[in-house]
Amino acid sequence: MPRSHQRRAPLYHPEPEEIDLLDVLHALADPTRMTIVRTLWAEPERACGTFPVDVAPSTLSHHFKVLRESGVIRQRGEANRRLNELRREELQQRFPGVLDAILAAAAGPAGPGPVAQED
Repeated sequence: MPRSHQRRAPLYHPEPEEIDLLDVLHALADPTRMTIVRTLWAEPERACGTFPVDVAPSTLSHHFKVLRESGVIRQRGEANRRLNELRREELQQRFPGVLDAILAAAAGPAGPGPVAQED
């Protein structure tokens, strides 16, 4: 069967109760992955090839896999591309305030961080 007609394997996304804090912290420890997450914080959904990172496509695929399998992002196929979204609400429910704190700390004292959301 031609490659264009092959179906992609289903993507693994952990259920919210399966998301492990150490996996999330590991995923967010990489600068490229933090750029992806900060981009998704500002823009709720984005296609894989449109992030402001300078890495090879295979390396970028690896970063998305780490983020997805740790529970930080959700990916879905649409036509011939994958769309990404931050699992913000699920992470907030599982680990209240952690994502906000990490993104604010990564911004540093001079840079803008995310605005904390009030419950």
